[in-house]
Amino acid sequence: MKILIVDDEETLAEGLRTYLELEGYDAHIASGAEEALKLDIASYDLILLDIMMGGMSGTDMAGILKKNPATADIPIIFLTAKDEDDDMVAGLRLGADDYITKPYSVKNVIARIEAVMRRARPQGIKGVHCDRGSLTCTVDGNVIKMPRKEFEILALLLEHPGRIFSRDEILQRVWPEKVVVADRAVDVHVTRIRSKIAPYGRCIISRSGYGYGWQD
Repeated sequence: MKILIVDDEETLAEGLRTYLELEGYDAHIASGAEEALKLDIASYDLILLDIMMGGMSGTDMAGILKKNPATADIPIIFLTAKDEDDDMVAGLRLGADDYITKPYSVKNVIARIEAVMRRARPQGIKGVHCDRGSLTCTVDGNVIKMPRKEFEILALLLEHPGRIFSRDEILQRVWPEKVVVADRAVDVHVTRIRSKIAPYGRCIISRSGYGYGWQD
């Protein structure tokens, strides 16, 4: 499971990442909200988000994520030194899934992560279907309008869960015509697909510098 830690306290964030990796998680760090928003947020399964940071606050970042269909369903756990009830309520009203005050026990954080993911993770890929015969995509039974190239990318990933396809492989399979297509075209199409199949967009995972795959 891929987790993003957004915290400007470098030592604390590095320590948390180390423990998460020891537990088998794929953990990444952003030193602030501005840096985090430049990343492929939709590829993460969960965000550990500090509230009080220099520049944009964690609550402002959470508000941005919740307004974007591609990231609205990513679970957020706030990590903060603020422990007043009003701050906790405000964070939860923004759509946070949990709220942990500093200093915290790493075991407690991991337990909270597991509890949140049990509530939030879609059950398999049964909610998303691609019918190659009719070129129809459905999400939880609802037909989603999707251009052919987007449909073919999604169908390819769904048919090979767990496999990571490089951008070149996707280009060769989806654009077999002898035309020049930039690698960036794949990224653009995947971003659009994630938005359209919410809340299942986070099941499309990315591997930096390589490509994309589908993971339950």
